[in-house]
Amino acid sequence: MALLLGGQVAHNGVAEYGRTDIRVKGGALHGGLPTEMPVWMSHRDAVVRAPIGFDVMASSDRTAIAAFESPALRMAGVQYHPEVHHTPHGPEVLRRFLEVVADCAPNWSMGDVAGELIDDVRDKVGDGRAICALSGGVDSAVAAAVVHAAIGDRLSCVLVDNGLLREGEREQVVRDFEGATGAVLTVRNEQKRFLDSLAGISEPELKRKAIGRSFIESFTDAVSEMAADDGFDRHFLVQGTLYSDVIESGGSGNTAANIKSHHNVGGLPEEMRFSLVEPLRQLFKDEVRRLGAELGLPKSIIGRQPFPGPGLAIRIVGEVTQQRLELVRKADAIVREVMAKEPADADVWQFPVVLLAEVRSVGVMGDGRSYGHPLVLRPVTSEDAMTADWTRLPHELIAALSNRLTNELPEVNRVVLDVTSKPPATIEWE
Repeated sequence: MALLLGGQVAHNGVAEYGRTDIRVKGGALHGGLPTEMPVWMSHRDAVVRAPIGFDVMASSDRTAIAAFESPALRMAGVQYHPEVHHTPHGPEVLRRFLEVVADCAPNWSMGDVAGELIDDVRDKVGDGRAICALSGGVDSAVAAAVVHAAIGDRLSCVLVDNGLLREGEREQVVRDFEGATGAVLTVRNEQKRFLDSLAGISEPELKRKAIGRSFIESFTDAVSEMAADDGFDRHFLVQGTLYSDVIESGGSGNTAANIKSHHNVGGLPEEMRFSLVEPLRQLFKDEVRRLGAELGLPKSIIGRQPFPGPGLAIRIVGEVTQQRLELVRKADAIVREVMAKEPADADVWQFPVVLLAEVRSVGVMGDGRSYGHPLVLRPVTSEDAMTADWTRLPHELIAALSNRLTNELPEVNRVVLDVTSKPPATIEWE
C-alpha cells in the first residue's frame, strides 16, 4: 500500500522476526493503548517513507515506520501482524480498523459462516458423492462435519493408516469421530505403500511430495472401489486444507513463497476424475476450532493437539525407516504421557518431538560409551498456526522429560530444547 500510494519501501538490511516492542503515538488504530507494547514481526523489507497525507503512528528500534494511517482517506497500515495470538492488542487494532477507519459493522457470526460453507458444499457437490481424506485431526474432522451437514450419507470418510500415525492414533480417530458425527468411516491399511515411497529419501520437500503422492494413490484406489458400484456419476474429494497451508505452500498469490509443501495443497493430478472440496480453505486454525464448536463437535476433536498430515515422517530429520518410526513414536508417547499430568498441559498448543536421525553424539551410559541420537523437544504456543512461540516449560518438567526419554530409549543419549519462535522457524522441523 505504501509503495502504490507514493511512499518508499526498501530492504534495509535489518531483519525483525518474532516478538518486538513498538512505541505508538495514539491515532485511530492505537489511541488509548499502551505507549509501548509487544507485537509479532516478520520482515526484512520496511516502509522508509510514508505516503503523502499519512501520519506515522508507531515505530520500533529497528523500524522507523511500524504503522501509519490517514483517517481522511480511510486507510491505515501496520508492519507487524495484528491478526496473531502473539500480538496481544492485535484484535483491538483490527476492530478499530474495521469499525473506525473502514466504517464496517460487525454483523456476522460463526453461525453465518457455517451456514454459508454448508450451502457452498451443497451447491458444489449437487447430487454427487464425496469422500473425505480424514486424518482424525481437527481440520479434516471439521471439514467432514461441514460436508456431512450438507449432503448427509453421500459422504464417506476414509482414514488412511499410513504407518506414520502416533501410538493409538488409529483407534482413537475411529472412536471419537464416528461417535461424534455418525458418518461412515473406513480404515485402509496403506503402511507398505507409504514406507516404500519414502525409502531412500531424506530431503524434506521430496519427503512431503512422496507422502502427497501416496495419499492421492490411496484415495484414487478408494474412490475407484466405491465408484464401481455406488451408481453416482460424480465424485468429490474433501480435504481439510486451511489458509495457513495455502500460504506456506505458495498458493495465496503471485508473491507467496513456497515455505514447505503441504500434502493437501496444490490440486489433484489429471488422472483423478473428481474435484476437490475444501470448505476450510479460507480459515485459520482458531477459526476452524470455533466452527467445529458451532457444528457440535466435542472437545476431544476440536481441542486436540494438531498432528500434521505427513505424521511422524516429518519428525524424523533424515530417511524414514521402520526402526526410526518406532523410536520417534515411542518418544512421542512418552512426552504425551508426561504432559497429560501437567495442569492444562502446561499451556502447550503443540509438542513435536524431533529425531535427528542422521546425527549421533557421544555419551556415557552406565560404565560404557554410547553413540546415540539427539531428540529435540519443540513445545509451542499458538492459536492460528501462522505464528508460534516456544513454551516456557518449568525446568523440572524439562528434566523429567529428558530423564524418561534417555532412560527408556537406549538409542537416545541427548535431549535438547528448541527455543525458536515462528518466524523465523516453522513449528515442524521438516
